[in-house]
Amino acid sequence: MAGNVHRATAAGQGNDQTRRHNLSTVLTALHHDGPQTRAELTRRTGLNRSTIAALVAELSLRGLAFETPATEAGTVGRPSPLVHPNSDVVALTVNPDIDAITVGLVGLGGRVHKRIRYETELPTVKKTVKIVTALVEGMQSELDSRFTVLGLGVAVPGLVRSDAMVTLAPHLEWREEPLAGPLTEALGYPVTAGNDAGAACLAESIYGAGRGVRELIYLNGSASGIGGGVLVRGIPLRGSSGYAGELGHTVVNAQGSRCHCGRIGCLETEVSRARLLEVLGRGSSEADHLDRLLAESDDDAVQIEVNRQLDWLALALGNLIGIFNPEAIVLGGFLGSLYAANPERLDEGVQEQTFASLVHGLRIERAELGPQLLTVGAAELVFAGLLADPAGYLARLDLPGEGVRPAL
Repeated sequence: MAGNVHRATAAGQGNDQTRRHNLSTVLTALHHDGPQTRAELTRRTGLNRSTIAALVAELSLRGLAFETPATEAGTVGRPSPLVHPNSDVVALTVNPDIDAITVGLVGLGGRVHKRIRYETELPTVKKTVKIVTALVEGMQSELDSRFTVLGLGVAVPGLVRSDAMVTLAPHLEWREEPLAGPLTEALGYPVTAGNDAGAACLAESIYGAGRGVRELIYLNGSASGIGGGVLVRGIPLRGSSGYAGELGHTVVNAQGSRCHCGRIGCLETEVSRARLLEVLGRGSSEADHLDRLLAESDDDAVQIEVNRQLDWLALALGNLIGIFNPEAIVLGGFLGSLYAANPERLDEGVQEQTFASLVHGLRIERAELGPQLLTVGAAELVFAGLLADPAGYLARLDLPGEGVRPAL
């Protein structure tokens, strides 16, 4: 990003560090919880009114926030202005899967401006880059005229290193495939990549059914199988190499089918979107309508398959509850549809598979963000750097354009 982004002058290093921390606190509050008055920001941050006014002014000057007049019934004097995150500051997103590539555009505050699902068969990295480039170029005039693009976030159904190297995405048949270089070369934006279920877990914990939950298990079901994410004391569990959360490879059936990972009877071999669509007599293009298809079906074979999958899912959840002792379990993707088809069976199955003390007060819910979940999750991969240090992040960006545009 060009160097005309406005920067505030700090009195000293200590003051500068404090200011940056406070900018992060205020912008994160706006991004996660939406528009708030200056008075509300003062109450929730514990900062004084003049400090909040200065921070909001700087965020506005940088184009990350803007204010509108607020009316507060019953207040005396001039009402506190309402501060908004600037949703025209955006992240481009990509979610490659075995049957489609989805490209999105998400603004600060989690606002999804655009989501395009391009159906294709088992895309290679080269094909993915080609399709994404074509889709982004199709919206380039709108991007240039209206939005400030911070970068591109990619949510991959597989193991992804911090440098955006896909170590293994078995269903896509990707192994040791770099993503950042080819995508940046094609589009000119910095790239951040991560596991799709981990990104979805983060999004659902911010905007969805996991909001406010500190001990959370998230399971995502997609065309590529089942992935997971875990929050421990509100912090994503990453593991020593960043690969934690491969919950789809929890073994549930020693007499089951061989998984692509080499083991027998992994959860994702027994609980499968493809099996549900097959018994329904439908193709993958209709997967977004799985709720309706399951609800409308009166075929006994469909109910038998739904119950079979719910029983294996209950067994897996019982194991995971014993390990993590969560407050809540959130089910996304086709797992949400599976749960909605017969929630009582899963709830009862989980009760049978674990100690009563571990499930006391436990909530099992489906994800709330629906088809937009992975799009919002991929955007959070990009926004994380901005939220941690708004001033420093903008200063480090090296993108084409004139920098962050002030909101109108």
